[in-house]
Amino acid sequence: MEDIYAKFVSQKISKTRWRPVPPGSLQTADTFAAGSWDNEENYVSLWSIGDFGNLDSDGGFEGDHQLLCDIRHHGDVMDLQFFDQERIVAASSTGCVTVFLHHPNNQTLSVSQQWTTAHYHTGPGSPSCSSAPCTGVVCSNPEIVTVGEDGRINLFRVDHKEAVRTIDNADSSTLHAVTFLRTPEILTVNSIGQLKIWDFRKQGNEPSQILSLTGDRVPLHCVDRHPNQQHVVATGGQDGMLSIWDVRQGTMPVSLLKAHEAEMWEVHFHPSNPDHLFTCSEDGSLWHWDASTDVPEKSSLFNQGGRNSTFLSHSISNQANVHQSLISSWLSTDPAKDRIEITSLLPSRTLSVNSLDVLGPCLVCGTDSEAIYVTRQLFS
Repeated sequence: MEDIYAKFVSQKISKTRWRPVPPGSLQTADTFAAGSWDNEENYVSLWSIGDFGNLDSDGGFEGDHQLLCDIRHHGDVMDLQFFDQERIVAASSTGCVTVFLHHPNNQTLSVSQQWTTAHYHTGPGSPSCSSAPCTGVVCSNPEIVTVGEDGRINLFRVDHKEAVRTIDNADSSTLHAVTFLRTPEILTVNSIGQLKIWDFRKQGNEPSQILSLTGDRVPLHCVDRHPNQQHVVATGGQDGMLSIWDVRQGTMPVSLLKAHEAEMWEVHFHPSNPDHLFTCSEDGSLWHWDASTDVPEKSSLFNQGGRNSTFLSHSISNQANVHQSLISSWLSTDPAKDRIEITSLLPSRTLSVNSLDVLGPCLVCGTDSEAIYVTRQLFS
């Protein structure tokens, strides 16, 4: 991968997300949303990457992403997800969840819906209703699930004023992220190293399954589910390790891969090429992990800078009798035999890389150095 373009945007970027491409369409990603944090005024913005990477009149590469529109956002943007082509859901540090609507005719964003007190602290020591940050949101039309620092899980339906379902004391610790496993089932990660699976078909406030890292209760910050194999999940946390889990078996990760030197903020499987995975970190790095089996004799050498990637892994013993072809390359990777190739995508270390998203050949990431980086040539 050669060309990654930076655009300085004068605000710290907490989240970046590609607008989904319409189903069946052959076009590549051309628009992304960004959210900011830790600025005097925060914004949710929409950007176009236009004719990216084309030669300009001077014979240089044109890599300037253009701002289409933006709208003020109360509080830090803690998470951002496209609900559909036109609507974007933002999670705020104020506990509010907002659905923004994009009007392409006049390039504006407006508030279409808002749940102002989705997350709040209650009980002794907190005011009657003090807000709690909403830390994560996941969408599956028509549903929106939110999690927060208050340990609460909300199930909203777009165009409904009230939550369809709330699990009030889902967790005694902070919930940091959420993803869908299957439509009625979600998976959350928390600040004491646990993954919990929740089934909305069941009444009550108990998870249907709990998995955890043994030993140190390292906070987990991010989670992503394999797009084709819903039992395979990747998480990242405060120690920078990448953990791969098979939720069908055991309560511990299948493999632990030593990764970043500080917190891992996001992990994403490539949606259409899931042997490839991407992570970003507080240490200023953005990594591409390639576990595809067609790479000849992989070396474990870190591609840029020659750093050796160290692998800690424990394979699950009964995997041998599972038909090999059904096993995700992430589960069958035995570090002694296979090597995962890791490539650093940013030209130099920067301040924290807070967020990334991948779609087709395109990647976008946002940083505390007030830059948004974009490439359209992930696999070239």
